[in-house]
Amino acid sequence: MMRAALASLTALSLAACATTPTPEAPSASNDAPATMQWLYGSGEAAGVSIQAWRNLADYAVARSRERRVPQSVAMGIGGEVAAPQSCARGDSWKPLAVVFDVDETVILNLGYEYWTTATGQSFSSESWKRWEETGASYVRPVPGAVTGIRRLREAGITPVFNTNREFSPEGAARAIAAAGLGEAVHRDTLYLRGDDGGGGGKDGRRALIAERYCVIALAGDNLGDFADVFNDDGLAPQERRELAARGDLAQLWGNGWFVFPNPVYGDSLKGTLEEVYPEGTRWSPETAPADAPAIMNEGK
Repeated sequence: MMRAALASLTALSLAACATTPTPEAPSASNDAPATMQWLYGSGEAAGVSIQAWRNLADYAVARSRERRVPQSVAMGIGGEVAAPQSCARGDSWKPLAVVFDVDETVILNLGYEYWTTATGQSFSSESWKRWEETGASYVRPVPGAVTGIRRLREAGITPVFNTNREFSPEGAARAIAAAGLGEAVHRDTLYLRGDDGGGGGKDGRRALIAERYCVIALAGDNLGDFADVFNDDGLAPQERRELAARGDLAQLWGNGWFVFPNPVYGDSLKGTLEEVYPEGTRWSPETAPADAPAIMNEGK
């Protein structure tokens, strides 16, 4: 009797599955997710990106004109932030370079993000591998990138790309070229995940790049594009934020380190309500005091 009952339930379940309609893909007239509206569709995102690119190019070009042996920028190497190093090499010095992340730093992955949204699919290694191999004609440059890269090259500064793409160096080079950003050569001016024998951390690849180039600036949309110390899973969101916003590291933003906006994906997108809104910031109409805290009035 038990087996008969189980067989009957199984048959009913299969019948239900067979008649359950497949979820329809969102209509093209549906709103895109707010984060994608902002990054891929808004004038504000374009303005922020152009601003960052202009500041980066101004900084790097000024550094290239200094009449002294150049120094590298501080950067993550070997699990810590290494201090600036002399770029002297015999009677000369290493060629100057700026190191860039790729995705959402120099190119926008519009085609892939459209596909995930239009189909309701989530990221997967399989679909991303296919994107790396075939998606070059569906990317666009980050606003400001084409002019910024051109200015660097005109000043004799080499753009070097350090990406966590891992399946197709040819595809990565094609995407960079298709966006109007010029040539990228694997293991010379293009480094992928695994090129240093490691994983997703970029410190090892930064060390390889620093052996060949004098890295005067770094750019990315994720803090790991600057140093692996930010990738520590043990850091709570506010601790990671404090690490970036306080002390010596805070002095590097706009002064050798240039960050681009990405509210769509990445390590920045984590944290519970309590983690994002620490004690003392959780206002409500019912609990609001009549007067501002005394600390708000200090410094007047």
